[in-house]
Amino acid sequence: MSQLPQEIKLTYIIAIIVMLVFVCFIIMVVFIYNKKQLIQQQQDQIRESEFKNQLLQNELERQKSIQLERERISQDMHDDLGAGISAIKLQAEFLKYKMPEESYTEDLETIINTSEDMNLAMREILWSLNSQNDTVGNFIEYTSLYVKRFLDKTNIVAKFDSNILEKETTLSVKARRNLFLVIKEAAHNVYKHSQANNINLRFEQTEDYFKITIIDDGIGLSDNIQKGNGLTNMLLRMENINGTFQILPVQKGFCLLFLYPLQD
Repeated sequence: MSQLPQEIKLTYIIAIIVMLVFVCFIIMVVFIYNKKQLIQQQQDQIRESEFKNQLLQNELERQKSIQLERERISQDMHDDLGAGISAIKLQAEFLKYKMPEESYTEDLETIINTSEDMNLAMREILWSLNSQNDTVGNFIEYTSLYVKRFLDKTNIVAKFDSNILEKETTLSVKARRNLFLVIKEAAHNVYKHSQANNINLRFEQTEDYFKITIIDDGIGLSDNIQKGNGLTNMLLRMENINGTFQILPVQKGFCLLFLYPLQD
């Protein structure tokens, strides 16, 4: 009987040792599992990062290819079409002075004017294709120069104001093209219909928007402008780049507001 407690004591010790071994085994299994899970997560993150890097690299290569294609088209147009249009214009001017007959002179004058219009249109396309012009600063510079040259031979005085946070802010080709065309349309409407003496173009940039305001001191919203397609075209062009177009009330003249979201 005296040995029984000793046996029970030994049994308890063995049971405790077995439990400790089992607990250690469980802890070791959990540790190994967690470590494998951590390694798996790291591997998944590495694969995901490599996948994103590959996508980014592909996108950069695609953008580079687009840019190179734009530059190639621009160069081809400049070298081939530009030279051809200039040659047609020069030849027509030569023939105009060589053949003084009235009927021929009118026809040749038409050819000269058409060539000049084509040349200007080509310059606009070349400007829109040139990736070096994909900034707010370059857009303002080119657009202001266009409006100034367009109105130089008229009695309308053009004034330009700008308040730009960052001139290197990127404008896409689509945005530049549509914004330029709405300004061009507005300038032509002022010349044709407004009877204005002055026009003011204001360029402003906030964190979210590129804002263009065009104000003239003419007769306001004339019947010709209301019935024409100019305002409708402006609205459609701004909608095409997720922008907005508004006609603002002013005491005299006409005020147009164009808003383009920079974060779109």
